Amino acid sequence: MRAIAGLGAVTAGFPMVARGQSAGKGEAGVLPKGTVRIVVPFPPGGTADIIARLVGVRLADSLGQTVIIENRGGAGGNIGIASVARAAPDGLTLLMVSSAFVTNPALYPDKPPYDPIRQFSPICQLVNSPDVIVVAAKSPITSLAELLARARKVPGTVTYATPGNGNSVHLGGELLWQRAGVRLVHVPYSGAGPAVQAALGDHVDCALSALPAAKAHIAAGKLNALAVGGSKRWAELPQVPTVAESGFPGYRSETMQALLAPVGTPAPVITRLNADVRRILATSDMQQQTRELGFEIVASLPAELGERIAEDVPRWAAIAAKAGIRGD
Repeated sequence: MRAIAGLGAVTAGFPMVARGQSAGKGEAGVLPKGTVRIVVPFPPGGTADIIARLVGVRLADSLGQTVIIENRGGAGGNIGIASVARAAPDGLTLLMVSSAFVTNPALYPDKPPYDPIRQFSPICQLVNSPDVIVVAAKSPITSLAELLARARKVPGTVTYATPGNGNSVHLGGELLWQRAGVRLVHVPYSGAGPAVQAALGDHVDCALSALPAAKAHIAAGKLNALAVGGSKRWAELPQVPTVAESGFPGYRSETMQALLAPVGTPAPVITRLNADVRRILATSDMQQQTRELGFEIVASLPAELGERIAEDVPRWAAIAAKAGIRGD
């Protein structure tokens, strides 16, 4: 996901390089000495980058080692992700990803850019954010039911913006349209910020985005949220129903942020990193900052993240195949 409007400034207070000042509370000496690189496969300012910096500066202190954030954008995240797959599995090269990690292989079924299950060792799913369907405040559409009714009445004319072709938000939209039996016109943008701006400017009928990109505009009354894709209502938007509540039980479309390592990274390293990251996520300041941005703390165990990846990869592949979605 590209830079999100209104969130890029959050990273200003977090340096590219964070130097650990003291040994952490976990077992010392598990990681080899050296600089820890957290590769973010997207440009600075996006959600994965923000979470990486919030965690990275604290992880440096916990490990007592230098931690740097390395942005390696390009090809929808494939370049940075593949670079970590080839890295030495010693714990010094980590990967911070969004849901694109589990959807990108679905876009290249003949030649996947990487194997999200076999080439990586899960460390922790840090946070989750529900995807949200929004319309301009002046739009006559006031509910998901009205949006779908309009799409049925004039098929192939209702437009929806997303942060780009084939990402998890786009596939989440296609899942909903498939289940509803409607056809909308996809208008991909170069990130969540531009997609939300398209809805604000009334250039599209609606936009689908992870909540952080739309949250401030909803709060300001400039956008109306029709539904959220999480398993439960968002606490700060209690009046907005979930898609599941709106007639599509079991529907889930969320954007996760997760930390992984190259496969073969020693188990003690994975255990140490998971413990440190979960300890960081449990702090009150981290919980407050992530909540204000529109994220929910997950702080999973490695096995739990592995289970989610194993579930999501075939799920999104089936949706992409049915919709005929391919990588650009």
